[in-house]
Amino acid sequence: MRHWRDFDRVAAMASPWRRRRVCQLIIDGIPLPVALRQIDAGGARLDIGTPLPLGSTVELRHPEAGSIRARISEIGENSLRIAFDRSEAAVAYALAAITADMTSGG
Repeated sequence: MRHWRDFDRVAAMASPWRRRRVCQLIIDGIPLPVALRQIDAGGARLDIGTPLPLGSTVELRHPEAGSIRARISEIGENSLRIAFDRSEAAVAYALAAITADMTSGG
């Protein structure tokens, strides 16, 4: 049995269901393969092998959640973060992507 004080501890979120979902990032009409590492209502972190310019407008296509427009907000080594507009549509998109990954069988 857990004690109430155990719930006060700050712990990292474990996501055993999370895989790096293969998606497409469309920039200037060109589809690029990306791996979705993290997603929430504010945006997504993607693994990508192609460097892209900061501030570019892109479209993220998830196989089950559909598409959403975003802007490249951070660039890392072989990764980037895209920012959504934090609208209700962005919340719905993020939830659909998370749910699709949690319920898929493989």
